[in-house]
Parts: sequence; structure tokens; C-alpha cells
Amino acid sequence: MKPVLFILFTTSVAFAAETPPPKPKPVFQYKTAGIEVSIPTADEPKVATFNAATVKAAAKYLEDGALSWVREKSCVNCHTTGPYLSERPALTALLGKPTEEILADFIEVVPAKIAPVKEADKNGHKHYPAAFTSVWRSLGLAEWDKHVTGKTSEHTDRSLRDMFERQSASGAFVSHGEVEIPHITTDFELSVQAARAITDAPGWISGLQDEDLRAKIEKLKSWLRAPEIKNDFDRVLRLQLAHYMPELVPPTERATALTLLSSKQHSDGGWSTRDMSTLKDWHFEMSDYVTNLITKLPDAAKPESDAYMTALAIVLMRQSDIPASDERIQRGIAWLKKEQRVSGRWWMQSLYRGNYHYITYIATCQALKALALCDEIK
Repeated sequence: MKPVLFILFTTSVAFAAETPPPKPKPVFQYKTAGIEVSIPTADEPKVATFNAATVKAAAKYLEDGALSWVREKSCVNCHTTGPYLSERPALTALLGKPTEEILADFIEVVPAKIAPVKEADKNGHKHYPAAFTSVWRSLGLAEWDKHVTGKTSEHTDRSLRDMFERQSASGAFVSHGEVEIPHITTDFELSVQAARAITDAPGWISGLQDEDLRAKIEKLKSWLRAPEIKNDFDRVLRLQLAHYMPELVPPTERATALTLLSSKQHSDGGWSTRDMSTLKDWHFEMSDYVTNLITKLPDAAKPESDAYMTALAIVLMRQSDIPASDERIQRGIAWLKKEQRVSGRWWMQSLYRGNYHYITYIATCQALKALALCDEIK
């Protein structure tokens, strides 16, 4: 088994007091033999028209990025391979089968044996090592099983069991260290993805005979019913929880979350990730470097619409049974279609170091998901 590298970057905002200064600007976002993907930039030309060819370009960008990461880094992360395997399998009917090389990489890092994991303490913050990695790995494997094979595999079952070895006593999956925004920035966000993983795995929950594991699932559900909400992103993300575990979110809370989400839409039809939280409420600690980067952006006082939050807002509304014809969704779709770049991707400014702009990859995954849920990909 090859070693697992736990490398984290940040897409919208990253946090950690010891965040180092940025390295020299790289030439490529992704690079491996036969693949060279340029660094995303704000001035990359936009597509003249969103169509089948631009969708194909977006799909190729996702494939190239994930393959490059697997071949050069070989770690399950929250900015490239994690989003690829958590979102790409659902697009199989529209874009073809996802790349099995990515699946194989995930399978290879599933522990051969499930063993207890010791809780760690960093600066007074208790967490379980690799909790975020186990969640993203399990979610990706569960999504593959759901959309490609139709049955839960042995390695997915093992991955989910290992994931629960990293569950905190509260029932949550705790975020720690440098993280991707909005991926695993708050305990609620990471715990929702864990809930998504166990519900995506075909028949996994209903087939469980392990009473200890069933008790851990109930503990997760209990925590998700009334978590400590950090920001508006967590508040609207309850809509995603309601989609996967509807019994945990009362109708009144769903209505409140939808109202909040709608209130955040910009006049141009888009949404902004930075509107969803104050800086201090994204994570339990963040560096001065990242804070300065964000506050000194030209649009810091009034953040512009971005591709990730616009796409996610559409996804959340569609998962809440809002029809694609809804005026809010249509305005969001129009924004996404005109913002795609000729490379196929959707540009988004990194709020971590401003070098690789991995949020562009995550945003492209979400944009394709949003458009597919609105029958805009033919």
C-alpha cells in the first residue's frame, strides 16, 4: 500500500495561525506526463455560448485535474480528487463513466483493517487525525457505488467503518488544521458530508448488523438535529442535510433556510461565498496572512458573485424541490452560462494563497452538477 499524503489547500478561505507565505507563482495548476493545465486567471476569455462543446471541455478539465493529482500527489483531498469522485459519478449518464484510475487510488488508501484511532489535541482543539480525508474518501466511494455499480462494495463498507473510528464523542466529525472553504471549514459541513456518504452507499444503513456502528450513526443524527451553527453557510447547508436525512430538518427550518439563501442572491443573478460568513466564523482559527489577503481584495467591501456559491445555491434549491423554472434558479443558470471560460472551467479567486486557485476546480464540479439538475446538459 502506498503512503497516504494528507495535503490541504484552501479554496475560498483557509485557516491556521502558522500559514506560511505564498510560494512563487506556479505555471501550471495541474501537470503530469501528457497533461498540462494552466493556472486559472480572472482574465481568461469567457465562452461565446454555453453548449455541448463547452460542457465537454469542462469534463476534460475535471478529468485532467484529478488524474494529475492522483499521479503526482496520490492523496484524497478536498479540492480535487474529493470533489471529483463525490460529484462526477452522478453525471455518468450525461458525461460517461468516471475514470477508474481515480477510483483505484481511493480504494488503495482504504485501511486494510479497521482499528481504533487515538484522538489528538492541537492548541487545545481536540480532533481525530484524517477525519476529513476519511469522509471525502468514503463519500467518493459511496457515490461510485450509487451511480456506477448500484451496490455497496466491500471497500466502501470498510471505508465507512474507518470513518466512524474518527467520529468525535459529540457525534460530529470535527474539522481541524488548514482547510478548504467551504469544504470542511466547520464541523457541521464535514458532518453533513459524512451523513451524505452513509445515505449514498446503497443499502448500507439498512443492512447494518453492527449495533455499535448503528449507535454511532444515531449519535451523528442527534448532533445534526441541533448543531452549533457557525454562519449563514451552515444555515443554508441544512437544506442539503434535509435532502439526505429529511427527518432531521423540520419544514419550518427548511423554509427559513430557503428564505435566507434567496436573500443572498445578487442583482446579477449570482451568489458569493464570502457573503455566507464573517471571516472569524469560517473556522476556529485563521492566519493573519489569509485575513489580510481577503480583506485587501478589490471587492472586499462588497464581494462579487462567484461560481461556487452560485452553483451550490442552485443545487440546494433543486434538492429542495424548487422547480428549475423558478426565476431565482433561472437567473443563477444564466450567470453560470455566461461565466464559463474557454478552458471549460469556471474561474474563482482563491482566498488562501492566491496561487493555484483550486476553488476553480471545485466550482467547476458544482457548476456542472447545478446545470445537470436543471436539465441544461444535453
